[in-house]
Amino acid sequence: MSAASANRDELVVRGLSAGYRRRPVLEGLDLPALRPGQVLSLVGPNAAGKSTMLRALAGLMPARGSVRLGDRELIGLSLAEHAKLITYMPQTLPSGVGLSVYETVLSALKASPAGAENWDADTIRRKASDVLARLDIGHLAMETLDQLSGGQRQLVSLAQSLVREPRVLLLDEPTSALDLRHQQDVMRLVREITDEGAMMAIIVLHDLALAAQWSDMIAVLHGGRIAACGAPEEAITPEMLAKVYGVAARVERCSQGRLIVMVDGSVD
Repeated sequence: MSAASANRDELVVRGLSAGYRRRPVLEGLDLPALRPGQVLSLVGPNAAGKSTMLRALAGLMPARGSVRLGDRELIGLSLAEHAKLITYMPQTLPSGVGLSVYETVLSALKASPAGAENWDADTIRRKASDVLARLDIGHLAMETLDQLSGGQRQLVSLAQSLVREPRVLLLDEPTSALDLRHQQDVMRLVREITDEGAMMAIIVLHDLALAAQWSDMIAVLHGGRIAACGAPEEAITPEMLAKVYGVAARVERCSQGRLIVMVDGSVD
């Protein structure tokens, strides 16, 4: 991809403010430009504004400021227009859904902005089966959603998001209900798909080590503002951990070169 093409496709967030009636949550946030092939993780303590930020980017709540994808301003677009460009995965799927896993993914695919109306039935079935296989949940295809565990439902929700092939993928705590192996599998898959170059991802995570391992950039939210932002080693520092999380901690690299955080105690 040429530099000019990348610039046309990048996501730029400037002065983003959002919240609820009489309770502002985000105040004038800026993010570094995100390009196709990149992963940005949002981290921070509870109630920092991470989920609110994803919902604002997805057009699910009123927002002010500017969110540009290439040359298109997204603030003010209808939800339907947002959905053609951005796919949002919430923390949990709704309950009481009688569809099977396969039917759920098919319905997401048929609503995809990637051109599903031009695909034949065999292509649609293949794409649905392929994404289930990549997430190692093909054996659940005929199970209904209400029969699944929380972790399995989370993987199905991710399958719905990935099969739509969005330009921007927003994931709200996609690993929260997963065991260690599946946390790594999910992050590896998101990394692989973004590395293919057509998609960029913004992911809310609580695990700082997971964010550091799989992200190009990390933005730390605190009190509705950006407390730190940059490459993992720039964003995750002892100073940030003391200020934002209230802990005394060391940030070092393991034998494989990955960042690890060792908490020594609370900051008095």
